[in-house]
Amino acid sequence: MTPTRQRDPLFGVLPWPERQALSEALRTETVGGLVLLGAAVVALFWANSPWSEAYEQIRHFHFGIPVLGLDLSVAHWTADGLLAVFFLIAGIELKRELVVGELRTPATAALPVIAALCGMAVPAALYTLTASAGGGSLDGWAVPMATDIAFALAVLAVISTHLPSALRAFLLTLAVVDDLGAILIIAVFFTSGLNFWALGGAVAGLVLFYFLQRFRVRGWWWYVPLGVAVWALMYNSGVHATVAGVAMGLILRTTRDKGEETTPAARVSHRVHPFSAGVAVPLFALFAAGVSVSGDALKHVFADPEPLAVLVGLVAGKILGVFLGTYLAARYTKARLNPDLAWADVFSLATLAGIGFTVSLLIGELAFPDPAEAEHVKTAVLVGSFVAATLAAVLLRRRNRVYRRLCEEENRDEDADGIPDIYQTGARADGAARG
Repeated sequence: MTPTRQRDPLFGVLPWPERQALSEALRTETVGGLVLLGAAVVALFWANSPWSEAYEQIRHFHFGIPVLGLDLSVAHWTADGLLAVFFLIAGIELKRELVVGELRTPATAALPVIAALCGMAVPAALYTLTASAGGGSLDGWAVPMATDIAFALAVLAVISTHLPSALRAFLLTLAVVDDLGAILIIAVFFTSGLNFWALGGAVAGLVLFYFLQRFRVRGWWWYVPLGVAVWALMYNSGVHATVAGVAMGLILRTTRDKGEETTPAARVSHRVHPFSAGVAVPLFALFAAGVSVSGDALKHVFADPEPLAVLVGLVAGKILGVFLGTYLAARYTKARLNPDLAWADVFSLATLAGIGFTVSLLIGELAFPDPAEAEHVKTAVLVGSFVAATLAAVLLRRRNRVYRRLCEEENRDEDADGIPDIYQTGARADGAARG
């Protein structure tokens, strides 16, 4: 009789290839998160300083090519243009997860997908309940649904916690699924006045992009002009332009041909990811996070139903949704928690999911076209993210001694061969090598 294979523990040691890919992705995201954090601080200081008028003038300064329908303000260029680069990387990361990562099989995908779906549904439900109780608008139901992985990693870097790689991987995969949800929401619910000629042109451009990948055509001079054209057509179609970015990211090939050192997706990610994390997203934050933090502005967060609903959705909804989703998924799959961890650690990780910045600010602007309403909602996003980050810092630091021990065990390499010893000894090496 064949012995039953022991199920790998929940948040156990990652397979070595997955661990290597994770380390590279998190390194860029963490540095980008610190730059993002700095940009947000500069935006808040600038918008509340004696030079706030200059900030508004720059933010609303228009330039572009009017004949192509691209005469946009600086704020719109950063939201519709630069964030398309961010969503290109999101599309690549999603494709990688689907093909070679945690989402490639139903068994490994169940936990992060269920946790992410609950982490989107519960905040939306709490927003709806809170806004309805106060007689407010339900238009902002999607604002508290997204997790900002870069900001969350920046918090981890600032508090200097030694979170095990499996927990970081779960947070990253959760954010990838979150991004997919946000993209679908933007495409479906924030599209109006469709221009079918422009949309058809964008789709035709994406089909051409696909065939270029299919027939292994190489050379940036093919893809960059085509990508810009697809983005411009998507913008003029009425569909949010960032959808073009994620569509191209999903089309890029993530499997290597024989004799090929890296895939097209990996090459694009390697070259573009630093620009996205270090320039595109921080510039968006610079011109999106500049809101008033006066007493009157903060009063609106707790007095107006829409901002209050965003705050409740981010802090309570996101944390409860991710934690309950993880717990229910573990019970459903009968997964056993890593004996070195506790469910309190999962709850602490869920608090990081309450940090919703980049995508939350973007959806806030789309859901509330009135500048005054949008500013109150964005203030609520900042306050909610700050509360979640503070709570996460307190909870995670309390267990940092445990995390430090686990990280030391994960990274110990006594034979100095570049591969941690945990992947080379005993049953844990057998489990870590699988996948």
